[in-house]
Amino acid sequence: MALRLVFMGTPDFAVPTLGAIVGAGHKLTAVYTRPPRPAGRGMAVQASPIAHQAERFGLPVFTPKTLRDMSAVDAMRAHHADAAVVVAYGLILPKDILDLFPLGCFNLHASLLPRWRGAAPIQRAIMAGDRETGVAVMKMEEGLDTGPVAVEKRVAIGPDATAGDLYDELARLGAPLMAHSLAELEERKLRLTPQPSAGVTYANKIEKTETRIDWTQAWSTVHDHCRGLSPFPGAWFEHANAGRIKVLRSTKASGAGEPGRVLDDELTVACGEGAIRLLELQRAGRQPLNAAEFLRGTPVPRGSRLH
Repeated sequence: MALRLVFMGTPDFAVPTLGAIVGAGHKLTAVYTRPPRPAGRGMAVQASPIAHQAERFGLPVFTPKTLRDMSAVDAMRAHHADAAVVVAYGLILPKDILDLFPLGCFNLHASLLPRWRGAAPIQRAIMAGDRETGVAVMKMEEGLDTGPVAVEKRVAIGPDATAGDLYDELARLGAPLMAHSLAELEERKLRLTPQPSAGVTYANKIEKTETRIDWTQAWSTVHDHCRGLSPFPGAWFEHANAGRIKVLRSTKASGAGEPGRVLDDELTVACGEGAIRLLELQRAGRQPLNAAEFLRGTPVPRGSRLH
């Protein structure tokens, strides 16, 4: 018999998993997502990607601002669901909510737990220079991503891979992982393994104060910073003629010099140790451009100093 499920998710990262659950034939009694909010250049109010996808499937959508009051608990109880699936929802599930589901709440988390518990596991893994990460299905507890793991998929992080690249890959890989776990849960065969106590790290939310590029760091640190924050919120520098510029893609380059100094006509920039080449950039309010296109519209001659 198919499971009765509540799905909770918000961004496009969660869309493949919702599709996989629908495709598996489970009964989705409700889809919870964050309320519509202003987005885009015009800041028009827009529903979340999950809200749009749920409507395409004809599923009821709920957008509470909080789950911490009794009215939210009562509303959730009324769905009479066996279990909940949570994928990048954006709201904390209090114990009163977690306890409503006889078979538990299962979260798709974008790291190899217990490394990178928390809000920004994809970005933090790349910013730290990790060469491997993954996606895991975890049974939720009150603690922050502390619950036992059902299954995980390991993924190599390419030397120039961005957070956006990894985000897309883990979203794609996570959907069948969750579908498999729910099939095991349906048959009461799902095995859960407690997380090890060693190796715990936390992926704190990305703050605006840490997005500016520090050219005095080693090339590898600067490169990992740029790709870990791409495409959003974006690592940036300032140039005298163009203002704030985001770096969306970069790679290791040869050269040395004063940190922040442009070393050639191809946007190779010296760091505190070594150098990187800027491959894709974006001025404020403009479209992303590869380096050659960018330089045609925004000259950054050899010898320029980036701040």
